[in-house]
Amino acid sequence: MKRSVKTWDALRGLWVKAALIFLVFFFIPSRAYAKSGADGGMKDGEYSVSVDLSGGSGKASVTSPTVLTVKNGTPYARIQWSSPNYDYMIVDGVRYENQSGEGMNSVFEIPALVWDAPMEAVADTTAMGSPIEINYRFIFYKDTIGEKSELPQEAAKRVLFVAFAIIVIGGILNYMVKKRYT
Repeated sequence: MKRSVKTWDALRGLWVKAALIFLVFFFIPSRAYAKSGADGGMKDGEYSVSVDLSGGSGKASVTSPTVLTVKNGTPYARIQWSSPNYDYMIVDGVRYENQSGEGMNSVFEIPALVWDAPMEAVADTTAMGSPIEINYRFIFYKDTIGEKSELPQEAAKRVLFVAFAIIVIGGILNYMVKKRYT
């Protein structure tokens, strides 16, 4: 009898340690990233940022929070529209092409030129038949910049990974206990 209690205590200790490791690495968001480098610009990498959209007819929307990719100190926001009908955007006189596949909602990687203030952009849509350029305003909120892992899509991936790991560890522990007592 004492032997089985010791085995269960050892397994429970192993289970608690595994659970703590998963919590630390996958569920407790870290703010250890650096938003700005020595020159005051952002460090290269991928982050998340909240974005608001105004303008147009009010029917279109964009995904928020969104991915913010910093390349050579310049932040680019991944704008995903609620429609597949946008074929290009113009920001600060530069044209950006749709990066999504056929039939998928339109996606653009545009520069985030200002923080906490409206940034003007033009988006061309074919939703009304013939192409028409529509003026929009985006606001990127600097105080919401966080790790890419804070995006809902990334959190869902972590949950699936943790669930898989728990199932595998549970299966291994179950096998060990059954083997021990048979």
